[in-house]
Amino acid sequence: QVQLVESGGGLVQAGGSLRLSCAASGRTFSSYAMGWFRQAPGKEREFVSAISKSGGSTSYADSVKDRFTISKDNAKNTVYLQMTSLKPEDTAVYYCAGKNAAFFPNSYYSTSSTGYNYWGQGTQVTVSS
Repeated sequence: QVQLVESGGGLVQAGGSLRLSCAASGRTFSSYAMGWFRQAPGKEREFVSAISKSGGSTSYADSVKDRFTISKDNAKNTVYLQMTSLKPEDTAVYYCAGKNAAFFPNSYYSTSSTGYNYWGQGTQVTVSS
């Protein structure tokens, strides 16, 4: 079992940048595929980005492609989401999610929230115009 703790959220002006971190407990983080999701007020949770257990495969929602970068440091048990050129519509609570992919291909990740069974508590990102 793994516990996930997000950090790095905050208030930023449009066009600015933030880096979110998600620290994982446990000794098997290198076996975990990870994802970032977000939920804005009154909206459903949506996929943002995902990364395979090795970090070699990634995926992005069209709305964040070329602006956000996901990365995974297995030595530090941490997954990051570097966000640049932020827009007011990026305002949301951002959640980190994980799935033990030990028995899945190295390239495996999920873009669906149902593909993850571990979730962090979320971190607020607010982008002002």
